[in-house]
Amino acid sequence: MSEEPVDFSRGDPKLNELPDHSKVARKAIELLRQRAQGESEHWPLGLADDFLLPFLRARDFNIDLAYKLLKNYHRWRAECPEISADLRPSSIQNLLSAGYLGVLRSRDSSGSKVLIYRIGRWNPKLFTAYEVFRVSLITSELIIKEIETQRNGVKTIFDLQDWQFAHAFQITPTVAKKIAGVLTDSFPLKVRGVHLINEPLLFHSVFALIKLFLTEKIKERIHMHGTNYLHSLHQHFQKSILPQEYGGTGSSMAELCEEWTDFVMKSENYLLSLSSSPMRRK
Repeated sequence: MSEEPVDFSRGDPKLNELPDHSKVARKAIELLRQRAQGESEHWPLGLADDFLLPFLRARDFNIDLAYKLLKNYHRWRAECPEISADLRPSSIQNLLSAGYLGVLRSRDSSGSKVLIYRIGRWNPKLFTAYEVFRVSLITSELIIKEIETQRNGVKTIFDLQDWQFAHAFQITPTVAKKIAGVLTDSFPLKVRGVHLINEPLLFHSVFALIKLFLTEKIKERIHMHGTNYLHSLHQHFQKSILPQEYGGTGSSMAELCEEWTDFVMKSENYLLSLSSSPMRRK
């Protein structure tokens, strides 16, 4: 699109297609940085261009909304040290190695990144809900570095097979509120869809608790597919990108989980720079 003068008080999804170094993007970054510097807030992760741009893209370059998101992101991290204070990959390595999370190699037809979480691989005797949610935070911090993910967001598939009472007991109102905070207005990532499969009856009470803290927009993007899910799931995701375990022709979950585990472990230095302790983004 042409780089004509832009009214940054109004969001425009078309601006997301601009290159990182376009004049419009650079102007928006500078305006957001000036807004942040003009406040008395402390910005422990800095205000570098590549850090601010995802906040702008997440809010279609509306400066006011991007600034609100920036503040909420820092507030959420400060209020959730159980999740954000230590992002060392070693803290979640065993959970990843158990095959809890697979990240698809290909995007869906709308360009969204697609993640598959398998709840049955979470042993609640070994990992708390906070540690499990740290997997999501670490994954989000890594995929948001991708320009296409900034532009087209993420879709998640939660396989709830083998969900147990022991899992449910860990999702307290406090935990539910913190989870919902990231889904709504505390992370610079557009949540384009949340898909639940194999959800048992005992999960619905927990889901009702989480829904209390969700916006209407997010609620509308939640799809419950049940146990006979293949037909409806394939209406949202093409078979060519889905793993074989979910009726697709793509790589197996074992391969995808191993790939993502390796990638997370190799990203340790970057993740340490995002932890609430001393190492900071330059």
